[in-house]
Amino acid sequence: MGGMTEEIRKEACSSCPYRCDVPSGIWAAETYDMLRPYDKPTGEQPFAVFACHATPTKLCHGWAVTHSGRGHEFELLALRLHGLGPQDVPQSDQIFFGSGNEAADHGCRDLSEPSSEAQEAVDKLLRRHERLRAGNPGLVDS
Repeated sequence: MGGMTEEIRKEACSSCPYRCDVPSGIWAAETYDMLRPYDKPTGEQPFAVFACHATPTKLCHGWAVTHSGRGHEFELLALRLHGLGPQDVPQSDQIFFGSGNEAADHGCRDLSEPSSEAQEAVDKLLRRHERLRAGNPGLVDS
């Protein structure tokens, strides 16, 4: 990903798929499915880092917190490969799902009938981020 830094966002964006307070059904199923492999044992995880949806030049805060090893059996391999570890993950008061699978299950739950809150979140993302309007990568069709 061009322009990617080795910096983790200080807080999760308002549409982070790992946040418990983000409505279900914002992102496409394929996007939610990308969260699941990071729950695997360290050696079986993807090598790729997970960029923030709102700030793609930074690493996703929710991804780093959820998979950072705090209370988890496995470390996040992609962070280690980029020279980072749990000590580099900023502390957060935000509430995240306990795993990528939990986040993905929540996100996929309302894909067939997104709530008005979810549709408002998609519309807000499309207004704020030009790159999402061009081809709608990862968002549910609006």
